[in-house]
Amino acid sequence: MTSVTIRRPDDLHLHLRDGEPMRSILPFTAARFARALVMPNLRPPVTTTEQALAYRRRILDALPSGMDFEPLMAIYLTDRTEPAEVERAKASRHIVGFKLYPAGATTHSDAGVTDIRRVDAVLSRMEEQDLVLEVHGEVTDPEVDVFDREARFIDGVLAPLARRFPRLRIVFEHITTRAAVEFVLGSRAGIAATVTPQHLLMNRNALFAGGIRPHHYCLPVLKSQADREALLNAVASGDSRFFLGTDSAPHARAAKETACGCAGIFSAHGAIELYAEAFESAGALARLEAFASGHGADFYRLPRNQGRLTLVKAAWEVPRAYPFGAEQIVPLRAGEHIAWRLAEEQ
Repeated sequence: MTSVTIRRPDDLHLHLRDGEPMRSILPFTAARFARALVMPNLRPPVTTTEQALAYRRRILDALPSGMDFEPLMAIYLTDRTEPAEVERAKASRHIVGFKLYPAGATTHSDAGVTDIRRVDAVLSRMEEQDLVLEVHGEVTDPEVDVFDREARFIDGVLAPLARRFPRLRIVFEHITTRAAVEFVLGSRAGIAATVTPQHLLMNRNALFAGGIRPHHYCLPVLKSQADREALLNAVASGDSRFFLGTDSAPHARAAKETACGCAGIFSAHGAIELYAEAFESAGALARLEAFASGHGADFYRLPRNQGRLTLVKAAWEVPRAYPFGAEQIVPLRAGEHIAWRLAEEQ
């Protein structure tokens, strides 16, 4: 197959940051995706409806003229989130969920939830109002091996949570392990997962290829080849519980190439193209459209997008860096090639 045309996709897990850095990277996403669910882990975090709507306005103001793109918003859960915030979020019509960051789990998560039972009243109200809980699924106990933190979270937090709130819709975000795939496949209705391009295309060896590769470091961290194959098989199967969420997470080069580098992989510059590579490798390119443009919209009860997007099989070399405000950002595959490209970029 030398080209593929799909309904315009949705990115249901995206980090845009704010200010001039956001202006630098927003066009990459808007060129590929009709909508994106924008993560609220700014500093300070987006913890109220008022703040989420103000952030949404800044995103729209930063959108280049002529680009058609809709930001979907989430609110950052904290130990102090009030149940009444759920009604305000629902009434806004632009907020589709609340994001659970276990405190200390990832970038700017220090204000996150310290104990899931502290937000039970909020989760109960979300269940009533039919708002989605988006979950960063890792335990934060430093005694737990970094490669085991997702599996331990399933057993200790997520499975009990799903039982306590049987009508709460939950997205297990950026899953990375066979255990996570098996959890989703064995779960009740209303539980789904997003999968990133990096976790479909790379295993943990990529962190050490020729030396430490800080631009391949993300959280949850890349896992084993067996885990990667489990993810690829899940998305290639066409199961509607798995859908696209890039977790594209930009950090300036200096924040990555340092003694204690930030977690996050920037993939927005070639996200849908990278997914096409992954699906092609699994012999499932015909199922890319449902994964990218159907399953997520259906889960979030959004209308499917009407526009179309065409990818062509034509390799292109990724620049070694892109502007990121006053700094630079190093993209995934910097200086290397991606096998597919947007037709309009030929």
